[in-house]
Amino acid sequence: MRWPPNKAWTSASKIQGYRHFEVKSFKGKGDDRWVELYPVNNKEIVINVPWNELKTYSKWTSGWLQLPKEET
Repeated sequence: MRWPPNKAWTSASKIQGYRHFEVKSFKGKGDDRWVELYPVNNKEIVINVPWNELKTYSKWTSGWLQLPKEET
């Protein structure tokens, strides 16, 4: 996956009640890269995700996926 990261991400599971996130910032080099994300509907919450975790398809997907109605 390319660096810098894509702007939109979908989490495989809810994080603080949200699954769709946007990139606020990103920093680091090599294995010490991380990405700061915020939920699309709440810019007051910010989470830091290691780049290696963000590249793990079982945890994150690049872009916003359409979720089933019971999860939206």
